[in-house]
Amino acid sequence: MDLIQMAREMGKAIQASAEYRRVDAARRANDGDTSLQDGIGRFNLLRMEMSQEMQKENKDEKKLQSLNEELQQVYTEVMGNANMMEYNIAKQDLDELMQKVNAIFAMCLNGEDPDTCEIPEGGCSGSCATCGGCH
Repeated sequence: MDLIQMAREMGKAIQASAEYRRVDAARRANDGDTSLQDGIGRFNLLRMEMSQEMQKENKDEKKLQSLNEELQQVYTEVMGNANMMEYNIAKQDLDELMQKVNAIFAMCLNGEDPDTCEIPEGGCSGSCATCGGCH
């Protein structure tokens, strides 16, 4: 089997993992949550309106402050939505899994034995000499 085919097989395995299935289910829940989608839409509109106001030569500071406060409120509502919170947690778990996979690949590319290389615990030490790969 060539490397490309092996990568495809690994992609299938990732998609079959509990971490991926959880993210996928959370994504679908987000897509079906009309309240959340309305909040995201409102956030994006406010952000565009704020950006337009900031580009004006004569900025209305009170309007900018009001838009910023409303933007923060909508952001808090969106991020506090149960479906969004589940998605963020699930995505973080999937990202951690992928960091481990990438660390193993990086160690193998540096000549370590694929069967025995260990993923460092505790994340980045700041020293590239001991790093198993960037996340």
